[in-house]
Amino acid sequence: MKQLALLIGFIFIFSLSQAQKKPLDHSVYDDWQSIGNTDISKDGKWISYSVELQEGDAKLLLSNAKGTKIQEINRGGNATFSSNSQYFIFQIKPPFKEIREAKIKKKKSEDMPTDSLGIFSLQQKEVFKTANVKSFKVAKEGSLVVAYLQKAKADTAKVDTSSKKTKAVKEKLSHNLIIRNLQSGEENVFKNIEEYDFSEDGKQLYFVQKTTDSLSKDAGLYLYNTLTQKHKQISKGKGEYKNITFNKSGNQLAFTAYKGSEKALSKLFNLYYFDGKVDTAAVLANTQSEGIPKKWTISPNGSIRFSDDGEKLFFGIAPILPEKDTTLVDFETAKLDIWHWQDDYLQPQQLVNLKRDLSASYLSVIYPKKINPQILPLADLTLPYTSITKDGNSDYVLAITDIDHRIATQWQTGAYQDAYVVSTINGERKKIASTIRGSISLSPEGNYVLWFNRMNGNWYSYSIKSGQTQQLNKGLSVSFANEDNDQPDDPNTYGIAGWAENDEFVFIHDKFDLWSFEPNGKTAKNITDGQGRKEQITYRYLNPESTSVRRRSGESISLKSPIFLSVFDHQSKENGIAQVHPKTGKGLKTLVKAPFTYKQIKSTEGINTFIYTKENYNHSPNLYVSNNFKSEIQISHLNPQQENYNWGTAELIHWTTPNGHKAEGILYKPEGFDPAKKYPMISYFYEIVSNGLYNYIAPTPTPSRLNISFFVSNGYLVFAPDIRYEEGYPGKSAEEYVNSGVEFLKTKPYVDGKHIGIQGQSWGGYQVAHLITRTDMYAAAWSGAPVVNMTSAYGGIRWQTGMSRQFQYEKTQSRIGKTLWEDPELYIENSPLFHMPKVNTPVVIMANDADGAVPWYQGIEMFTALRRLQKPVWLLNYNDDAHNLVQRKNMKDIQIREQQFFDHYLKGKPAPVWLKSGVPATLKGIDWGLELVQ
Repeated sequence: MKQLALLIGFIFIFSLSQAQKKPLDHSVYDDWQSIGNTDISKDGKWISYSVELQEGDAKLLLSNAKGTKIQEINRGGNATFSSNSQYFIFQIKPPFKEIREAKIKKKKSEDMPTDSLGIFSLQQKEVFKTANVKSFKVAKEGSLVVAYLQKAKADTAKVDTSSKKTKAVKEKLSHNLIIRNLQSGEENVFKNIEEYDFSEDGKQLYFVQKTTDSLSKDAGLYLYNTLTQKHKQISKGKGEYKNITFNKSGNQLAFTAYKGSEKALSKLFNLYYFDGKVDTAAVLANTQSEGIPKKWTISPNGSIRFSDDGEKLFFGIAPILPEKDTTLVDFETAKLDIWHWQDDYLQPQQLVNLKRDLSASYLSVIYPKKINPQILPLADLTLPYTSITKDGNSDYVLAITDIDHRIATQWQTGAYQDAYVVSTINGERKKIASTIRGSISLSPEGNYVLWFNRMNGNWYSYSIKSGQTQQLNKGLSVSFANEDNDQPDDPNTYGIAGWAENDEFVFIHDKFDLWSFEPNGKTAKNITDGQGRKEQITYRYLNPESTSVRRRSGESISLKSPIFLSVFDHQSKENGIAQVHPKTGKGLKTLVKAPFTYKQIKSTEGINTFIYTKENYNHSPNLYVSNNFKSEIQISHLNPQQENYNWGTAELIHWTTPNGHKAEGILYKPEGFDPAKKYPMISYFYEIVSNGLYNYIAPTPTPSRLNISFFVSNGYLVFAPDIRYEEGYPGKSAEEYVNSGVEFLKTKPYVDGKHIGIQGQSWGGYQVAHLITRTDMYAAAWSGAPVVNMTSAYGGIRWQTGMSRQFQYEKTQSRIGKTLWEDPELYIENSPLFHMPKVNTPVVIMANDADGAVPWYQGIEMFTALRRLQKPVWLLNYNDDAHNLVQRKNMKDIQIREQQFFDHYLKGKPAPVWLKSGVPATLKGIDWGLELVQ
């Protein structure tokens, strides 16, 4: 009896504690924390991470690998460790309140509060701080100095007082470059600096000094030796210095510069080169150089890169653009866009990409060490896209063109491409593949070109040496194309994991497993031995980020030691990490698999110390450190306030659809869930969502998606079903999965079948609009940025990209699979607008006038139709905001309205003014209509 009494008492106390927990409200958003940038020192002894608020001051924390906190820096961020792991360098932001106040007062950029710089000695535990810092940099390797730009005092900035330059220009010139020795604290100061950076080994640093004084000889490009602390001017004169680049060993430097009149309409840049053998950088190439095409010039927009062996210098060239006629009077000149049926791209797409196209650059190479070196163009207008090997030493580059295939991108995703290899010795071009629709890449060492052909689902390799092409997956029964593709388009690949050293193997994913292929086509090996497919587990190559070396794209996979793999269990939705030997395929073992999601996995090269975040629906992401992913130390402890609020649970549910399809989704339940009680329910959907079963969902104002954790905390069930699609019938597919899932849950005694709502954004918004034309089962609906009329949207423009919308309906998400004129009935059937008389569900539409994906008149068509039919409908247009809301003030507003709407229709609470009677334009900005009508 005593034990029974204790048990009853415990249950009572537990129930009381649950009852005392409060639901989330709209005041919690700003202070909810998240892990920002994380880092680990090269020696693996020190860990840093930032804790960020949704709105407010972040903090930066430093700990050792045992989890002991060493330092906490309020408003710290942008942190890094020195290459010798002895110093921790970071910036300190001004207080959020100061920035907010400055914005309220509409201060100019030069008068805004500035950052500070902090340097913490990990040995002496001492902190150096200095104010008014714009930026800082440290070398990748070797150097024990930090360089930073600091706003100079007014009397130290060299500005020609007779000049009529604007204050903005003076401000640009009023930054000093400080080069500080981390050990001694000794500093060297250089005035009026705009740009600076280190060589890779840290022994050299360049900086550009500016001045408005036309007589000054100080302006130009300088080199600073971090060992001797001496500097020298290697290029004199005012001008624009761009693309300043060291070679890998730091003994060569190249850049582009223009030193002519600032008022010139056409600025022709020169390519400069410096190797220390002479005092100043010399012009290596210009518009008149041998090899450059007629009416072409050196591009200031193309990146410059040395080959690792220092023999080649890659840079960009471009056609000389015609000068604008300054004699034309603006108000007498026509302004128009001319659309031509044979243009490569639609005029809106050209206008969106205008800045990019005007700054286009085409790869060229020059051998700077040769006597009288000649420019060798490797690309041009007909062969524009190029790839260089990871070290740049190869005698070939890959070049790709989609010329003559571009018009088709109006109705299909991705253009057909032709691939070439181009010699860096003589510029000779050789076509190796035609009309490929898929990914094409160059191997890291430049021995092979690899591509996936979406049209037949095969991988191919071309040997540059032998000129032979091989199908790598020939004879294999496993598909390397997306097995779950339900769009009326050729399926895409699961991707490349990487290449082995010396191009010995290429590693490619199928849906479940990792494979290695000899690129000559001789052997293929399933590295994970088919265990992924057998156990329905997806293995993916995982490369923990190295913080000691900034990896280049194309970094090779070592065959000498096991590699890491991410793990995803399709049945349980659990995640984890595994290991396998990449050459032998032996030793596959799962290090951890658990009901969590693992992110931000990082390590240091050669040291078995890992940091990562771990989360699930109940546990906020926190930072952990481990040597084996089994025994771990929790470093951070975020959002302790969550314990004060009713939270919830997430569980996977299964049902069978009317057509016999096995279906699954997530059901979120409030904390303290009582199966004997009836709960209102909201169904939120898009496409496949159940893979995120173990994701944390912070209570944050979202861009119109359902704030799941918020609604669950406030006593709602939330159901997130997966939807799989039948070609030509996206609407019916949503009915098949969403409605059947809801009907399944309505059989549960805890679901209030009369008070169920649906919510979706974008594609989800379309499906909401469709569903309410087919059933009256839902008591309330919220449709964000929906397409309701596929016939009018079909020929429209996605204004953010300038692209036609046709491809979307024929090939991708809308899944119609045919043109409008091939099957207009399909477009009508799948367009909710033609079925609006059937709607009896109150619905709110969000359609924003700056939506760059879905024309906002789609929402207007839905609203005006329902308004004419006298159906309860509301439209929210957040002025100048996007398809998914980006302005936080609007995100906060829509969360309040969404709760008020569902609370009224699903819980019977009073309606707010905006829902009851609206807000007239005369009260815009005065009354937001949020007050509840009692």
